Amino acid sequence: MSNLNDPRPPLPEWILEAYDLLATHATDVEDSCNTQAITRENAVDVLITTEDLTLEPEDTDYVLRRLLERGYFYEVDDELRVTPRD
Repeated sequence: MSNLNDPRPPLPEWILEAYDLLATHATDVEDSCNTQAITRENAVDVLITTEDLTLEPEDTDYVLRRLLERGYFYEVDDELRVTPRD
């Protein structure tokens, strides 16, 4: 279910579940903004190996692309950084 205070467009529930899973595997980045990040390679591994979701490699590319397009992550080099919520 979408949060009415969240300015980001809603995504299908299975993609939001993938986002939550990736966000729990993200680690702190040493910066002044308390940013968390996960490498793209690690994100794909997490999505493929989890028992919570059944995804094919093509599904992982789709999930990551949608999360980036909708602003749930932003990319710096090979890292996917969790966009801070206001």
